[in-house]
Amino acid sequence: MSLARLSLGARRVPEDLLAAESYVGDEFSYHGGEVLRGDIPVSVVWYGQFKPAQKAIVVDFFLSLMDTAVPGDSTTTPSAAQWWGTIATAYYLSSSNATASGGAPNATRVVLANQTSDEEYSLGKSLTLVEVFQLAAGTLPERGALVVVLTAADVVVEGFCSVRCGVHGSDAGAGYAYAWVGNAGNECPGQCAWPFARAAYGPKDPPLVPPNGDVGVDGMVATLASMLAGAVTNPFGDGYYQGDKDAALEACTACAGVYGSGSYPGYAGNVLVDETTGGSYNAVGANSRKYLLPAVYDPVTSHCTTLV
Repeated sequence: MSLARLSLGARRVPEDLLAAESYVGDEFSYHGGEVLRGDIPVSVVWYGQFKPAQKAIVVDFFLSLMDTAVPGDSTTTPSAAQWWGTIATAYYLSSSNATASGGAPNATRVVLANQTSDEEYSLGKSLTLVEVFQLAAGTLPERGALVVVLTAADVVVEGFCSVRCGVHGSDAGAGYAYAWVGNAGNECPGQCAWPFARAAYGPKDPPLVPPNGDVGVDGMVATLASMLAGAVTNPFGDGYYQGDKDAALEACTACAGVYGSGSYPGYAGNVLVDETTGGSYNAVGANSRKYLLPAVYDPVTSHCTTLV
């Protein structure tokens, strides 16, 4: 088993999460490699103890992305499908200069293929990034697939909270990508579940109310969305990114901390608020589930685009 690439796309902490910018510059570019396209089978590995309600939040997020929506379609605004559409039908995956690994332009979908649970912590409660990769490889993913490893709140992963909130990588030889995201609800909510917890660094503004009532899992979804975007648009390290290859800014990490219009460092931006629960969100997904999803960088305009 070889570990081809571990940390090309990481949602970092702490200051990077609060460094919201509406303009990133013009160095974001395509580097000639593959992106994931067509129907992308996604396998989820639940490592540790997750409540059924927590799993439902994440599963509904994936189900929300199985059908794409054209950006700007008023019938789906604001929706998780529209958020995915800014990647799947916009410049990244429909651009003719990108090498396709399957599928046709404007037809890229996330397809939830299978789920496995490791409730017995087979590798213990302290994991290295190599062990995270081993968990992904153990699902025997097919070429062009994406494996998502999610770790429970009582699992410590190398660099979690101190360096990163999530990461994606790949086995280039086998042709698949993987991503890992941890639940920061107990360990470091101010770092990896912001803006649903008071920031551990920078401005101490009151936190937003999580749309599904779970600081850890709602924070996971925000990080998961970033890692998903990076894994699809830059799976093997030679796709779309800005800056140094080993510390790349990608489709969402180039817009760290931006969730709505008018954002600035420490302020997520103008987002919607559920009148019943008080939860903050900017997208509606499957089963009317609400999410707060990160802005997507637009390589054409060199700006971060938001749903609200």
